[in-house]
Amino acid sequence: MKLAFIIDPIDKLDPTHDSSVAMMEAACRQGHEVFITEMSSLSIIGGSAWALLQPVVVHPVKLVDRKWQAESPWYEAKSSKFQALNTMQVVWMRTDPPVTTNYLYATYILDYVNPATTLVVNSPRGIRAANEKVYALQFAGAIPETIVSSDKAVIRKFVISKGKAVIKPLDGKGGEGILFADQIDRNLNSLIEISTKFGSTPIMVQTYLPAAQDGDKRIVLLDGEPIGAVNRIPSSGEFRGNMAAGGSVAKIEITPREREICAQLAPVLKRDGLYFVGIDVIGGFLTEVNVTSPTGIREIDRLSGVNLGDRIISWLVDRVRILN
Repeated sequence: MKLAFIIDPIDKLDPTHDSSVAMMEAACRQGHEVFITEMSSLSIIGGSAWALLQPVVVHPVKLVDRKWQAESPWYEAKSSKFQALNTMQVVWMRTDPPVTTNYLYATYILDYVNPATTLVVNSPRGIRAANEKVYALQFAGAIPETIVSSDKAVIRKFVISKGKAVIKPLDGKGGEGILFADQIDRNLNSLIEISTKFGSTPIMVQTYLPAAQDGDKRIVLLDGEPIGAVNRIPSSGEFRGNMAAGGSVAKIEITPREREICAQLAPVLKRDGLYFVGIDVIGGFLTEVNVTSPTGIREIDRLSGVNLGDRIISWLVDRVRILN
């Protein structure tokens, strides 16, 4: 099987952390051909999507003293060739957010990958439909009280009514730009003005969940099924648990309530072609649905003694077999 991964520059990736590397490593270990490319090389020629594809071999990491260690160099890259993406069995869209205009243009190009020959993960239409903050709002029974607005009066009223709230930019990633809002904070008006760019940009505002101090759980779903989880715990003096914001990680189980949330999401995710997804859950409430480049595989593997990369690639083999 041939797999193409659309990623950020490979030399910028962390083989001990990035889920893209974990999946490329698993594909190589199972004997598949792995290619990489970047969004900037995507093209439409003759009604088909093309890209500059570079074959790579990814060397496996090793667990030493409970930490992943990678070889140096950790990958071998060969000469690139400009070719149609329809020559691949699987194309992974794994460029990190934010979802910029160029990112959206890339998904339009991926619409021209022939679905009869090639599986695109996640579906470009699904990615466009699923803003990682707003998408969760359709699951009303699973989310905390939430509003989306750019109106200062509306936002202020919500924060005051809840006492404490969390402000999130709709295009953020890794905890960037997330703010804690308190009704007694004399900077509240300023926080709202800055976050909404003075009323020009809508933001998400959620009631603050005290359980956040115990951790923000990342649950990885494959074709709607939860396959692993990791708890991200805020560092001292921080309320965000994101690993990119300095949070630590701990082993954790998936609760019955969280399985109910996953079951609620599953048919919608499948409908939208969102096969590989990471959801965030705090205190039994769904807070985000991550569909662009969800991470967590390396941490789950290390803490739980599993290999999610192998499981995902094996699922792809079965999926492609059905496709063909």
